[in-house]
Amino acid sequence: MSARTADRIATVVFIAIALVIISVLAGLLSFVFINGMKHISVHFLTTPSSNLLAGGGIRDQLFNSFYILLITMIFTVPIGVGGGIYMAEYAKPGKVTNMIRSCIEVLASLPSIVIGMFGLLIFVTLTGWGYTIIGGSLALTVFNLPVIVRVTEDAIRSVPANQKEAGLALGVTHWHTIKTILLPSAFPAILTGAILAAGRVFGEAAALLFTAGQSTGRLDYTDWNPFSQNSPLNIFRPAETLAVHIWAVNTQGLIPDVKEVANGSAAVLVISVLIFNILARLIGRMIHRKVTAIK
Repeated sequence: MSARTADRIATVVFIAIALVIISVLAGLLSFVFINGMKHISVHFLTTPSSNLLAGGGIRDQLFNSFYILLITMIFTVPIGVGGGIYMAEYAKPGKVTNMIRSCIEVLASLPSIVIGMFGLLIFVTLTGWGYTIIGGSLALTVFNLPVIVRVTEDAIRSVPANQKEAGLALGVTHWHTIKTILLPSAFPAILTGAILAAGRVFGEAAALLFTAGQSTGRLDYTDWNPFSQNSPLNIFRPAETLAVHIWAVNTQGLIPDVKEVANGSAAVLVISVLIFNILARLIGRMIHRKVTAIK
């Protein structure tokens, strides 16, 4: 077989693989949108869910999803970025560093259901909190930390070495070089990774089943006291997220319009995750262009 023939065969194979991936994604999105978009309305998005009657919405589940996402990222981003900086700049090659890297890889490969069982043991049972927003957020922090650490480490290592060396040659301290040279250059990639991680958090269900719970009490959206029992900002209350709600409706739902609620919720969830991914790309490109222009 000639080199040109082999090249053509490889090209056809890779194009076919790409078409298969695109077809699967297009089919999945089409199925979700066709079945779910017709059930999305202002009423559906702004009314509480119902356990028995038809016509319920997803107001509380949607709020819970964004609230848990916010708290999770408050924990995840500083710890993950700090871990990535340590692995890229401070960790010296050796057994300890290799062990830390192995732990990160193992943590990244754990199924979310295992993280949920760990959260049930630590953040629900051991602490005595029960099913809470803070417990679910901490479990998702454990779930997402390896992603942020690896993204940050790779982003910092991708910065040209001459930039770091130029700062050190001017007598700037190591930390000041990281703060003023490496982090600004790596920021677009770190931000993109954080937004993609946020999409994972928003669509997660298994870990939250055992930590945040499968129910939401009646919330008073006029009460913004985080210590009030019915306040939506209370982090020590159970909170059913949108992904958990889809699972619960399909497996345990008693309402007459189970299919409609599930399809509408799935469409909202997919649209939200798509928005996260699109924002990650757009913001990353925009900041990358600004950083490049400054350089």
